Amino acid sequence: MEALGINLGLLIVQIIAFFIVLLTLNAWVYKPFLNMLDARRKKIAQGLEDARVAAAARADAEKEAANVLAAAQTEAGKVVREATDRAANAVKDVKAGAEAEAARTLASARAEAEAERNRILGDLRGQVASLAIAAAQRLIGNALDEKRQHELITEFFSGIKSGKVIVLAETDLKGEAAEVTSALPLSDDEQEKVKKDITSKVGAQAVSFRVDPGILGGLVIKIGDKVMDGSVSGKLEALRQTLK
Repeated sequence: MEALGINLGLLIVQIIAFFIVLLTLNAWVYKPFLNMLDARRKKIAQGLEDARVAAAARADAEKEAANVLAAAQTEAGKVVREATDRAANAVKDVKAGAEAEAARTLASARAEAEAERNRILGDLRGQVASLAIAAAQRLIGNALDEKRQHELITEFFSGIKSGKVIVLAETDLKGEAAEVTSALPLSDDEQEKVKKDITSKVGAQAVSFRVDPGILGGLVIKIGDKVMDGSVSGKLEALRQTLK
C-alpha cells in the first residue's frame, strides 16, 4: 500500500469518517428530507382531495341554490297569480255590487217616477172628468144628470160598463196572465172589477196594470201574443183607416 503511496491508517480513518458522515447525513438530513417530502406529498394529496370535496360541495350548493331559486320563483309566480286573481275577483265583486246598487237605485227611481206619474194622472183624471161634465152640461143642459155623466166619464177612462170590461165582451181567448193598459190609473175598485172579469172569461190568474196616456181612453188587454185593443186611440185609428 505504501508502494502505491497510500497511507493505510489515513485511508481507514477517511473511510470511517466517510461512514460517520454518511450515517450522520442519513440520520439527520436524508431521512428528515424524505419524511418532509412524504409529508408534503401527503399534504398536497390532502389539499387536492379537500379541493375536490370543496368543489363537489360548491357544485351541490349551487345546484341546491338553483333549485331553491326556481322553487322561490315558482312560488312567487303562484302568489302573484293568486293575488291577481283575488284582485280581479274583488274588482268584479265591487263592479257587480255597484251595478246591482245602480240597478236597484234606477229601479227605485223608476218606481217612484211611475208612482208620481200615476198620482198626477189620477189627479188629472178627476180634473178631466170635471171639465167633461161641465162641457156636457153646457152642450145638452140637464138632459143627463151628474150621476150619468160620471158613469160615462168612468166608462171612457176605465173601459168598464156595468161592471164588465167592454173589450172582453166577445172574446174567447184563454191564458194564464194578462197585461192591462189604461190611459189613466184605474182605481182599486176598477182594478178589482177588471181582474174579476178577466179571470172569469180568460182564466188568467195573474193580471198586471200599466198606464199609457197615449191610448187616450178605454183599455188595451194583452194575453200572450194576442192584443185586444179597446182604446180610444185604437178606435180612432180604425176609423181613419175606414175613411181612407
